[in-house]
Amino acid sequence: MRIATWNVNSVNARLPTVLAWLEQAAPDVACFQEIKCVDEKFPREAFESLGYNVETHGQKSYNGVALLSKHPLSDIRRGLPGDETDEQARYLEAVVEAPRPIRVASIYLPNGNPIGTEKFDYKLAWFERLNRHARDLLAFEEPLALCGDYNVIPEPEDAKNHAAWTDDALFQPQSRRAFRALKNLGLADAHEVANEPAGTYSFWDYQAGAWQRNHGIRIDFALLSPQAADRLRGIETHREAREMDKPSDHVPVVVDLDLSAGSEG
Repeated sequence: MRIATWNVNSVNARLPTVLAWLEQAAPDVACFQEIKCVDEKFPREAFESLGYNVETHGQKSYNGVALLSKHPLSDIRRGLPGDETDEQARYLEAVVEAPRPIRVASIYLPNGNPIGTEKFDYKLAWFERLNRHARDLLAFEEPLALCGDYNVIPEPEDAKNHAAWTDDALFQPQSRRAFRALKNLGLADAHEVANEPAGTYSFWDYQAGAWQRNHGIRIDFALLSPQAADRLRGIETHREAREMDKPSDHVPVVVDLDLSAGSEG
């Protein structure tokens, strides 16, 4: 099974690009972030015509996440538990009813800038809520993939020029510590498990020639439960998507899992 995660940075503004990539890469499951539209405005028919079942958790103009799957989706959860007052659409979870089911979440973690404001506090509180929910999910001891834009640069090598991010919420010690705590629950970063090369980035800003100078960062992740990590067969970061027409500032990250019987190890 191929599971992709991609911050598309407005699905309607980049629909031809997103559809072209989907047709070429043909993932079984796609997790989108920053769809930037309410559920009713999501172009679901375009994706259904490619054979995908579609679930969305949208919001006008901002945020929003989606799950596309060539298998049926069940046990849908819209929104991260732990704060009933949170109106930001950043979390969508479902069970992919493949022959060997897997639970998948599309995650758009808060940016948190500027630091020292309520936005940074919200980021850290959201991280803590995600930690608690992930702990509950791991108790099921099932294949699980928590995929998305985590808005964190875990290590200096995950940035071309980490010094440029010293004052950014993505590289603060608190953000990095929260990400490590999440992984320490027992989640594996597919990038590390599959030994993806250093210098593999998933985001380049539109400004200051970041793409042309390869001033990228790695902030898009597939975090896997032990039952999914044991079945990981590869990872691809689709850098070429940054050169497509009207590209997102992120590129897709795709993991391949062998979910056939007896595929552990």
